[in-house]
Amino acid sequence: MDSRKEEPALESGTGSFIPADSNESCAPGDDSQDIIRINRITKVFGNAPPLTAVDHVSFSVRRGEIFGLLGPNGAGKSTLIRILTTLMMPTSGTACVDRFDVGRDDERVRAIIGVCPQNSTLDVELTAYENLEFYGNLLNVDRDQLPARIWELLKMVNLSDRAHMPVRTFSGGMRRKLEIVRAFLHYPLILFLDEPTIGLDPEFRREVWQQVARLNTMNTTIILTTHYMDEAEKLCHRIAFMNQGRLVALDTPANLKKIIPTGELVEIGYGNGHYDPGVIPLIQAREAVLGVEVHEQLLRISAKNGSQALPGILDDLEQFGITARSITIRAPSLEDVFIYLTGTGLAGGRTE
Repeated sequence: MDSRKEEPALESGTGSFIPADSNESCAPGDDSQDIIRINRITKVFGNAPPLTAVDHVSFSVRRGEIFGLLGPNGAGKSTLIRILTTLMMPTSGTACVDRFDVGRDDERVRAIIGVCPQNSTLDVELTAYENLEFYGNLLNVDRDQLPARIWELLKMVNLSDRAHMPVRTFSGGMRRKLEIVRAFLHYPLILFLDEPTIGLDPEFRREVWQQVARLNTMNTTIILTTHYMDEAEKLCHRIAFMNQGRLVALDTPANLKKIIPTGELVEIGYGNGHYDPGVIPLIQAREAVLGVEVHEQLLRISAKNGSQALPGILDDLEQFGITARSITIRAPSLEDVFIYLTGTGLAGGRTE
């Protein structure tokens, strides 16, 4: 159930969207701040019935920023990344990566990007050094400079002492860090990281964060897909939310959280106990309450001042015989923003 009192106008950050123009040149002006420009990209699979994975998406990515691409599974993030990295052709629309047109200048695009895919592609029988050496040869890195570059990257991720050990002996975190620097071996202008910390424990996640931030200080633009909201909020300068193939919002983390018209969220868990939906209109009628959602045995209430509104809300619950088993009052998160915009959590479950 979603009983909002008002729907805010959704505005993207300045310069986030670009006009549709099929004749756009990929050669930027001297003062261009954008390194990626996507213009009405659409990707349709099959024809019985057709599946639209990416639906007329347009936005730009600025040089040197960490840009987050967020959404539930099936939102179209990975398809869009495959298009930008020349692994897949769009059905329609155009994409510019620096000065090059995806689909016409693919070899030049590949020369300036690095990609760390979600699924590991390391050869676990080779050593860390051998994995980097093999990849460097594929990328035609100067053979005289390659050894020094390999040692530089291994040192960056604290793997120098494991350089000549088979990757199969590495932990998941070690493998992930090796894959990230492997993608950075040839000094790419743009680094694509697809779920770089999925499955890692908190300690290794923080180490990967540090590594990503360090790479970004080297004037590398980073495109990051992730399901971890704390990761996106900590690392990303701007974030694009995708849902069902469409772009639903794009702005800085701080501005995105302003979309929710409330200062606080009150979350009341009622567990497996009694619940009567008749309480919703009663809570909604309170002056301080802006919206009420019911999601997985949890009441999520938007309020102007959660602490002041809470006693009255608890009185309403008591009238309907509903017992509060947990109470949390907090500021809105990026996950809350996404749910507010779409009614869908980033894990994919819809609110009632």
